[in-house]
Amino acid sequence: MDYGQRHGAELEAAKRVAKRLGAVEHRVVRIDLAQFGGSALTDRKIEVPSAGVKGGIPVTYVPARNTILLSLALSWAEVLQAQHIFIGANAVDYSGYPDCRPEYLKAFESMANLATKAAVEGRRIEVRAPLIDLPKAQIVKLALELGVDPAETVTCYQPDPEGRACGVCDACRIRKAGFVDAGIEDTTRYIE
Repeated sequence: MDYGQRHGAELEAAKRVAKRLGAVEHRVVRIDLAQFGGSALTDRKIEVPSAGVKGGIPVTYVPARNTILLSLALSWAEVLQAQHIFIGANAVDYSGYPDCRPEYLKAFESMANLATKAAVEGRRIEVRAPLIDLPKAQIVKLALELGVDPAETVTCYQPDPEGRACGVCDACRIRKAGFVDAGIEDTTRYIE
């Protein structure tokens, strides 16, 4: 999803990973949430914090992002007659986003099965979040087991134009800790 985020590094990384892993189709849907602002990830006037989250929901939360993204995925799932929507949300090692909680995803799934032709016709759609309860260390190990090179992925909130991670934002700090906890060398390309 190109949702108006500060950078295109994660979009390029997704394209590379999808191609390397043999995805049948890879689409990028564009919706400009930057026009609403309200997040350090979509509004360049709001600084990305580099000293850690001080409690509460951080300024990197993008208002309603997962609801919007899941709604678009739901639309495509209906067209494809898919029964599952997958999301990489994580409720263990994350920054406190309300739309990464299991109860939110269950509520979205309930809504999806009230509001779609598929469900009315008896084809329920499930929202699956296979990473939801995994600590970052387990996610690192799983990625490697599945053949995903962490150096090809981007989680940084403010990578440089070459896609190298800043190393200081919450996403980078959580990622670094995951590699340490997993006892695996961090192959992420950092600026520092």
